[in-house]
Amino acid sequence: MPTYGRARLITADDKRYRAYVDGFTLQRKNNKAIRPPRQRDLFGGEAEAALRTWLAPQLELDERRIIEYEERRRRQAFIKYREVDALAVDDRMIWAFEFKASRTASALRRAVGQLQETRQILKLLRHTVHVTILLVDTGIPATAEEIDALMVSDRPPPRRPELLSEVLADLPALRLIDALDDRSTDGETIDVLRFRVEDIIAIAGAENLHLDWDQDDEPDVEPAEPRPASSLYASSDSDEPDPADESDDNDDNPMAAALRKAGLR
Repeated sequence: MPTYGRARLITADDKRYRAYVDGFTLQRKNNKAIRPPRQRDLFGGEAEAALRTWLAPQLELDERRIIEYEERRRRQAFIKYREVDALAVDDRMIWAFEFKASRTASALRRAVGQLQETRQILKLLRHTVHVTILLVDTGIPATAEEIDALMVSDRPPPRRPELLSEVLADLPALRLIDALDDRSTDGETIDVLRFRVEDIIAIAGAENLHLDWDQDDEPDVEPAEPRPASSLYASSDSDEPDPADESDDNDDNPMAAALRKAGLR
């Protein structure tokens, strides 16, 4: 198990972080053909911006959304970076937000481990750390009957989808809430506040969103084996592990967002 130390919050223009991002950007250009983004991928980024707009009047969001920290494994230490979708920081606590747009409830499984690690690192800076997932439901089946119909459709997914209620029941660390004021105070729970696509449209306007998802050629695919950690850019509806991850067991760098902004995702 890794241990963490020397954490600090930085902005995206930090010199050491920029050098880190530029190295991956160059590697991505040289080694991998770039797939054009799908409509759902673009919507994920737009939903992220909309949710940050929604949060801003309610909380004082910190511009330092990137955590630089030291990870220690087997007597070795590495400087790493982790981007958080939104942070509110004061003298007493940190409130971290993860934005996730998905049509699969299993996406929450892959977020839990990542966010528990994020909380552990942020506790180096503040004793109290609240964590909330803002989940944009882009088509999670609501009933078992919907799932049955999906499995006998022309394009069934390779694995039977889960209901959101099933995932929540199976993961006691998660708790569904109805408003920000309902956040947990135990320091261990990860709250989930659900939004509909209609909510994002109301915030951003349909004209500013990519909503023609029928253009996407790829089938709906859930990973063969859900993992406890998600890629950092978790607002993409594809819920794929990001190819810029540093190792097979480490999904904690913010390359997906950085590469997307650089036009490489």
